[in-house]
Amino acid sequence: MSSYRELIVELDRARAEALSDALLELGALSVSVEDADADTPDEQPLFGEPGLVPERTAWQHSRVLALVAEEHDPAVLAAAAANAVGLAAVPPFQVREVADADWVRLTQSQFEPIAIGKRVWVVPSWHDAPDPDALVLELDPGLAFGTGSHPTTRLCMEWLEQSVVAGQSVLDYGCGSGILAILAKKCGADPVFGIDIDPQAVESARQNSARNRADVTYALPEACPATEFDTVVANILSNPLKLMASMLSSKVKPGGRLALSGVLARQADEVAAAYAPWITMCVWRELDGWVCLTGTKRPASEQPKQ
Repeated sequence: MSSYRELIVELDRARAEALSDALLELGALSVSVEDADADTPDEQPLFGEPGLVPERTAWQHSRVLALVAEEHDPAVLAAAAANAVGLAAVPPFQVREVADADWVRLTQSQFEPIAIGKRVWVVPSWHDAPDPDALVLELDPGLAFGTGSHPTTRLCMEWLEQSVVAGQSVLDYGCGSGILAILAKKCGADPVFGIDIDPQAVESARQNSARNRADVTYALPEACPATEFDTVVANILSNPLKLMASMLSSKVKPGGRLALSGVLARQADEVAAAYAPWITMCVWRELDGWVCLTGTKRPASEQPKQ
């Protein structure tokens, strides 16, 4: 017998946001909003910037999904939520039965080991490594971004696997879960630093590094070492990458390498232009519409005068 039901409503962005809040206030166990046009030509990607609240939390054509306990009537809940937000009528909705299950096991089953590059595996703690002799990163999905499943993370990991030389210093700026810094350490880099604006990400990265026995130092931006590195990697988004061009370039040694991701293919030229005074950036690889940009810092004699 089902223990839960899911109320599904499709409507425009403005009403989706308001209805979601009302459903939660009226007793829905959880509410999520997704793009009703996902996997179609009309799909609309939403991107937020690190440290900023997204301007939009729904799509032009949104689908609201509310999980409802068995003792509650989804139709009554839909009517009450519609009334609470001032809708003239209850929007059309569907109700789907949700079978009771071992939710922890079910959630874990959605996250399998991920193979990256030639010899890297990202493995959740509840799985055994498919290849124990590979570079294995034990990492559970969590609050901090970065488990290797997103194209931008994958691109950076593949680049690090091919580029890091043992004994080189590495800075991971915008470290999130710490996955890139951990991989750099496992590739032989030393020392390795990870920087993030989010204290929760810094703490998560420290825990992940301890779990992986990777000696990486993490800190907030104000504690970033005042030194230059052989390799700097930043997997953020195009706008902050452009704003930080001078600062990130200054962290790279002359002759050192910089890798940037979180950049859509159509944004590559404008991001490269921001770094042009210090480093000539080019597309190293593209994956699913995202790119990784790389470049080598020119000698000090060729840098702009301060």
